Amino acid sequence: MTYSTIPTARLGENGPEVGVQGLGCMGMSFAYGPTDADESRAALERALELGVTLYDTADAYGAGENETFLSPFFKAHRDEVVIATKFALAVPPDDPTRRIIRNDAPYVRESVEASLKRLDVDVIDLYYMHRRDVNVPIEDTVGVMAELVREGKVRQLGLSEVTAAELRAAQGVHPIAAVQSEWSLFSRDIEAQVVPAARELGVSLVPYSPLGRGFLTGSFADAATDLTADDFRRQQPRYNGENAAANAALLEPVRTVAEAHGASLGQIALAWVQQRSAVHGLPVIPIPGTRKPGRVEENTAATAIVLSDEELALLEPISAKVAGDRYADMRFTSAGRE
Repeated sequence: MTYSTIPTARLGENGPEVGVQGLGCMGMSFAYGPTDADESRAALERALELGVTLYDTADAYGAGENETFLSPFFKAHRDEVVIATKFALAVPPDDPTRRIIRNDAPYVRESVEASLKRLDVDVIDLYYMHRRDVNVPIEDTVGVMAELVREGKVRQLGLSEVTAAELRAAQGVHPIAAVQSEWSLFSRDIEAQVVPAARELGVSLVPYSPLGRGFLTGSFADAATDLTADDFRRQQPRYNGENAAANAALLEPVRTVAEAHGASLGQIALAWVQQRSAVHGLPVIPIPGTRKPGRVEENTAATAIVLSDEELALLEPISAKVAGDRYADMRFTSAGRE
């Protein structure tokens, strides 16, 4: 198979042009069981060769370990990559196994300095508020983030899992380049309010988990039995037990479309997400995560697949039939607050 570089899209109204598909790097250090550092490094290099330029991490991924792991790759390719990282999930000193959400100004400043040091860069290209602390006015948090832009520590601002109202309030303080939220054939709640607001405001959408954390690829059928004990997906209701069994049956129309295209299930799921850009009229830059060069090739090849109206209609009913929430506690998602 001949592989070609992927198209580009603009990150926000005044942001950089990036590959129309990014790379989620969390699993290279955290959440999805055992990792292979050499294979992950090869995946990073292969992604860049194929035109992937947006690389997504966060300070919470392995308590900074993911940022540190990515640093040599970023340093070697600094002028070719767009680095996105996040703050807000803090580790309470009395319990390192927990996370608490912090959006207060001192914590934002503490976090950006720590991320800059781990990444070994002078400026972060896209800095996200990872989750929303409803006890801190979003205008205050974005105000501090805007100061980081003026100080040259951050280039563009992003928000993750915010409601339409929160996005509008944030945009009133400083331009927001991107909203990152879960968006896939299984998760479409943001289409009701967040996506229209982003389109109106000139904000790009960066879907995370566009492959349903791997479930949409058919790579596992039940997290409780198929994945290792330390895998984060064992905590997510829709991928376990009766929910998983019901949701596995929903893959049949995806399989039908995949066979028609000579494609994998994952490629059809990604093509569907990529096509949301045309459907909703805004830049959509999904960040599927992988640790394997071969998967990078498979994922990027999906950017060339165009689904017909008939195929889109066949896939349309899936999300309404999904059993189980995407998180055990939905309060920290936009859907939990809309």
